[in-house]
Amino acid sequence: MANEQHPRTAIEIGLAAAIVAIDADTPLILIAGDGNLGLPSGPFDALEHRTFEIGLRRFVAEQTALEVGYVEQLYTFGDRGRHAEAGDTAPHVVSVGYLALTRASDANAVKVPRARFEPWYKFFPWEDWRDGRPKILDAAILPALNAWAKSAKPVAGAEFGPRERIRLSFGAEGSSWDEERVLERYELLYSAGLIAEAQRDGREAAPARSKAEPLGEPMQFDHRRILATAISRLRAKLKYRPVVFELMPDEFTLTELQRTVEAIAGRHLHKQNFRRLVEGTALVEPTGEVSTHTGGRPAAMYRFRREVLKERPAPGLRFGGR
Repeated sequence: MANEQHPRTAIEIGLAAAIVAIDADTPLILIAGDGNLGLPSGPFDALEHRTFEIGLRRFVAEQTALEVGYVEQLYTFGDRGRHAEAGDTAPHVVSVGYLALTRASDANAVKVPRARFEPWYKFFPWEDWRDGRPKILDAAILPALNAWAKSAKPVAGAEFGPRERIRLSFGAEGSSWDEERVLERYELLYSAGLIAEAQRDGREAAPARSKAEPLGEPMQFDHRRILATAISRLRAKLKYRPVVFELMPDEFTLTELQRTVEAIAGRHLHKQNFRRLVEGTALVEPTGEVSTHTGGRPAAMYRFRREVLKERPAPGLRFGGR
C-alpha cells in the first residue's frame, strides 16, 4: 500500500509505433513531432480507445495521415528512470511498443508537416554491415566498452558479466556477429553510458562521456529502445514468417526481394543460395512479365503466393551465413 514516505505513483500507458518501410534498399522509420526525434506516439485513453491497437492506429493517423496495415505488439517498457528526472512528480510512463510495416508507395504519400521517414541506420550505424564491418565499432564502440568493463560494477543476479556481454553482443574476441541482437547491443551501450539517452536519464556511467561524439542519433523518451526492439523482431521474423512481403510491391524481381531482405538484415546474402531458398519454399510465383529497369538483362517478375499461408503454418526465409 502507498504511505506518506512512498505515495502511490500515477501510471500512464503510452503507445508508440515503429513504422518501417523500405525505399531504394534503405530501411526507413517514420518520425513524428517537433524537436527531438521520436516515433508516432500518444497516451492510451481507456474512454476513447477500446484497445491499445485502436489507440495506436488513431495516433498514427492523426500524426502522420498514414493508415498502417500489418501491426504487432512488441514489448512493454516500464523501467524507472528511462525518462524521469529527480523530483519529477509526473506520472510514470509505461510504454507499449508496436512494430508496423508499410510499403514505400504508402510511405512516399506521407505529406504531413513534422512527419517524415528517416533511415534507421541513422540511429544504429553499427548495425549495417553491407559495406563491410562498420568503422564505428573499432574506432569508438569497442574501445569505449572495454574501458567501461574494467571498472564496471557487478550487477546482482546478472547472467553475464561486462566482458561476456561485450563478447556476445558485439561479436568480440572471435565470437560471430548475430544480427538479431540489436536490442542487446543498445542496452549494453546504455548500461555503459555511451549513448545520449543514458546521459539524459542520469545513468551512473554517463557523465564521463559528456564531450564524446554521439553514437547514432538519439531519440526522445525510450523510443530508440523501442526501435531497437522492432529491428530485432523484424530481423528474426524474416526467418519464420513471410513478413518481408508486407514491404514489397505487388510485383518484384528476385534481386529486389534479396536486396530488401539484405537491407533489413544489414548484411549481404549469397545470390544463388538465396534464390534456391526462395524457390524451395514456394513463397513466390512468376507473373509472366519481365522488368527492363534492372540495368542489364530483363529480369522475371514475381509475386507473393498468399496461398502458402494456408499450406503450412510458418513459412519464412531461413537464410544462413554470408
